[in-house]
Amino acid sequence: MIKIAQIIPDNRDEFRQYNFPEPIFGPAPDALLSGLAQLSSKGECEVHVLSCSRAPSQTPERIYNGSIHYHQIPVSPLGYLKTLYRGCVKALRRELLKISPDIVHGQGTERYCSLAAVRSGFPNLITLHGNMRSVAKIHHARPFSFHWLAARLESWTLPRTGGVICLSHATQERVQNLAPQTWVIPNAVDEKFLHLNLFSSSKHAVPFRLICLGTICLHKNQNWLIQALAPLREKFNFELHLYGKPEPGSSYTAEFNQLLSHHSWVKTHGFIPHDQLPDIYAGADLLLIPSIEDNCPMVILEAMACGTPAIGARIGGIPDLIRDGKTGFLYESQNADQLRRILSDLFQEPSRLKPLQQESVHILRTYHTPLQIASRHLEVFREFLNQKI
Repeated sequence: MIKIAQIIPDNRDEFRQYNFPEPIFGPAPDALLSGLAQLSSKGECEVHVLSCSRAPSQTPERIYNGSIHYHQIPVSPLGYLKTLYRGCVKALRRELLKISPDIVHGQGTERYCSLAAVRSGFPNLITLHGNMRSVAKIHHARPFSFHWLAARLESWTLPRTGGVICLSHATQERVQNLAPQTWVIPNAVDEKFLHLNLFSSSKHAVPFRLICLGTICLHKNQNWLIQALAPLREKFNFELHLYGKPEPGSSYTAEFNQLLSHHSWVKTHGFIPHDQLPDIYAGADLLLIPSIEDNCPMVILEAMACGTPAIGARIGGIPDLIRDGKTGFLYESQNADQLRRILSDLFQEPSRLKPLQQESVHILRTYHTPLQIASRHLEVFREFLNQKI
């Protein structure tokens, strides 16, 4: 049996929500862990999850119905970004020595996970969730800002890990000159999205309902989307619903608020809890992804599971997820005319959406369930460890 240590941030620490009774991971790690829990219950692996925390909170010894061990590691606030996560790395290494795993898997390069995996002293791999070097470039990150530091940590860890699990082929191309070896494994989707009453009667209602989910920021590109859709609003009756918090105090947010004051057909809803998303997807006609940088957007997979086709920019990992003309549509990034043509055709002939909905659900359930994605990870872990024998 292979013993796996997963280093994953607990979002209770990130958002200072220490009153919650169990750790909170992001949608992608959570779906992977639920699949690994199924494999663990079959005796194929033993899984330990390690997270750092500035303050104590409830720490169950087992999570995912007792199938996964959980370790909360106390770390002083000084052990985080200001010291390049030195405290996190040292504390995690001490705990890993007690566990003695066969392999350490660092989830993401944004915070301490990849750095701790590389410095663990054990065979290790990392997963790249966000391409921080690309994000930093888009944001023109100032020296010593979060994005600037995250990009440099990413550049340091990629050549020093045993290999990188990439969520998309675009990411694989970006890291293959730095990483010793790479594999492509996309995200899984939470089981709750896979057992829904699909094709809600609210689809194709008037006005046509378009949705876009994500933090309101430069690389998610919502301001461009509003301006691109404005001429189309003169011909068709639709609403654009935006879900996500604006970055406080930024010039981008100021521009966003100015656009809202001129376009009443744009509705904002702020942050939405993850358990409410199935209803939002199921009640929408289309998901729009205007990003100028994205790796493997969970929103596309979640929408597909709910029978909601996506229209996305042809950048990053988006073409890996949207099968153009079969599960949704792709347009060249920043090409407003092309996006408007796609939407105009669908507004005039909404019956074209039904086969897209059906194929989206089929693809999602065939390739992106937690068990399927976890099994692929286990194959990669074994392949990597066999190289070292």
